[in-house]
Amino acid sequence: MFCYQCEQTQFDNGIHGCFGNKGACGKDAVTSDLQDVLIHLCKAIAQYAVRARALGATDAAADRFLAFAVFTTLTNVNFDADKFVGWIAEATAVRERIKALYENAARAKGQTPEQLGGPAAFVPAATRDGLLAQAKETGVKSGVEKLGENAVGLRSIILYGVKGVAAYAHHASVLGQERDAVFAGLERALDRLATDTGDLGVLLEEALALGHANFAAMEALDAGNTGTFGTPEPTRVRITPVAGKAILVSGHDLKDLLEILKATENTGVNVYTHGEMLPGNAYPNLKAFAHLKGNFGGAWQDQQFEFAEFPGPVVLTSNCLIKPQPKYRDRLWTLGPVGWPGIKHLDRHDFTPIVEQAKALPGFTQDFPEKLITVGFGRDAVLSVADKVIAAVKSGAIKHFFLVGGCDGAKTGRNYFTDFADNAPKDTVILTLGCGKYRFNKHDFGSIGGIPRLLDMGQCNDAYSALIVATKLAEAFGVGVNELPLSLIVSWFEQKAAAILLTLLALGVRHIRLGPTLPAFLTPALVNVLVEKFGIAPIGDSANDDITACMNRVA
Repeated sequence: MFCYQCEQTQFDNGIHGCFGNKGACGKDAVTSDLQDVLIHLCKAIAQYAVRARALGATDAAADRFLAFAVFTTLTNVNFDADKFVGWIAEATAVRERIKALYENAARAKGQTPEQLGGPAAFVPAATRDGLLAQAKETGVKSGVEKLGENAVGLRSIILYGVKGVAAYAHHASVLGQERDAVFAGLERALDRLATDTGDLGVLLEEALALGHANFAAMEALDAGNTGTFGTPEPTRVRITPVAGKAILVSGHDLKDLLEILKATENTGVNVYTHGEMLPGNAYPNLKAFAHLKGNFGGAWQDQQFEFAEFPGPVVLTSNCLIKPQPKYRDRLWTLGPVGWPGIKHLDRHDFTPIVEQAKALPGFTQDFPEKLITVGFGRDAVLSVADKVIAAVKSGAIKHFFLVGGCDGAKTGRNYFTDFADNAPKDTVILTLGCGKYRFNKHDFGSIGGIPRLLDMGQCNDAYSALIVATKLAEAFGVGVNELPLSLIVSWFEQKAAAILLTLLALGVRHIRLGPTLPAFLTPALVNVLVEKFGIAPIGDSANDDITACMNRVA
């Protein structure tokens, strides 16, 4: 096994990356290697799909499978090796179907089908041991001796960006929102990775094209969320529990939350959100359920303590899952792409077993003192007061905007983001999204002329809303986005953050500070490209120094 796709990757004996028997996330070597084989077969599917699409032939089911299969390989999603053996077999069958689709389409156009090599010609072994032996030729470092570390690093950025795009595409698809541009972008990037190209210019162009595909994926997910659940609105959310039986819902999938709310209606069982599900409390069609009582806990890395304390079933709808502890293993359920060996998984949305378990467990025996936070500042909410924001900027009441958000994590150095938010001058506004907000979202930041200084815009994919707001404000001021008094302070952890970063680069957004550490797959030469070409900088040692630099920068 070798993996360096997330921020928690190990550094041992001069090697950046997880290797040996187990990774830092808890993924064992068998599962990691099987994931590499699955990705290899996804590249094979893409090789044929790209060529079929060019001839006007597509397969919607294959598109969906591709997004789902890639999603399962994200950090902290699925740890069940048996599942990957099954998905490898399914991917092989999909490849053969898409191969036939392409060849038939080519012949129908009077063309001779290409005889493709690489992943397209890969023959997966019939046994798990055989697959594991093949994993050596499918890993992320495959070909490094020929390509060099810089090319492998840039190829890794593309691969991990693909994983983030796939996750958003899957969530959007579940809500009935699909975009040809997204599936075509995934296929194009994977097809490029199926070759052995090491041309840095070509790879950089591919990375930026993937950033545009991710923007389309976030737009599709935004349309799915608002079309299904309504437009988020500023909402006071309780963060302390009330007496009663309870279910906790974590992950990202708001449709799963809706289905659980429906299944628990009039049962006497309350529902709480956790982690990235917190923004669900701001959607009208979700908060309309009176038994959605608020949010319990914080970001994903604290789940082993928080799930142990929660007196009811816990449902994981997507990442981030970490090793379940004995205190709650029998109360933990997984859905969709998520899995852990020995943990109950629901393949269908019949939540009866979970509801019955909730009824049998103690639940909360008393009301805890009420504490509230405000969420729901999506683009419509922010733009509805755009005139006030513009007036405040012109009058000098608001001097700067900081977007402080992204992924949270357990490694040291993340207190920087707390310090940054807490020390931002009183005449600045802080936008936040993703689970990084838990570093400071319970703090009182006050307001400026009735505008809250802390605006929680939602989940990590709501970077789309933030970009729309920035674009609209730039239009109102008659300037470009990079000329706004706006700085982005981004905390990264996993592959969705990589996809969002590629979107920002593709759209030409600058003034980005990234931390708490830089990705292990970025070589010094690639870091220099990001700094010189895109204006990205790593966060500094002092949040106060970085605040001063942001406030004093020239557009």
